Amino acid sequence: QVQLVESGGGLVQAGGSLRLSCAASGRTFSSYAMGWFRQAPGKEREFAAAISGSGDSTYYADSVKGRFTISRDNAKNTVYLQMNSLKPEDTAVYYCAQASRTYYSGRSPSHFGSWGQGTQVTVSS
Repeated sequence: QVQLVESGGGLVQAGGSLRLSCAASGRTFSSYAMGWFRQAPGKEREFAAAISGSGDSTYYADSVKGRFTISRDNAKNTVYLQMNSLKPEDTAVYYCAQASRTYYSGRSPSHFGSWGQGTQVTVSS
């Protein structure tokens, strides 16, 4: 079983930037796709971005495409989410997740079997 710990959340003004990190331990990190999800109060958890095990392929929700960048450093067992041009509607708890399989199989939360505890991102207007 893998353990995932997110960091880097905080309060930022609209138009600002944050970089989230997710440190993984346990299962072979580079073998599995990783994803970032977010959940705003009263809303369902939604997909934000994902990256293949090698880092060669990335996937984004339309709402973050062009503003967010997902990356990974397999030597450090860490995945990142660089968030630029933040908007108030980006306010949510952000979760790191590891895919249940060794490949990216879709953006549904059901395709990800291990989750971090989440980190709060608040964007003020």
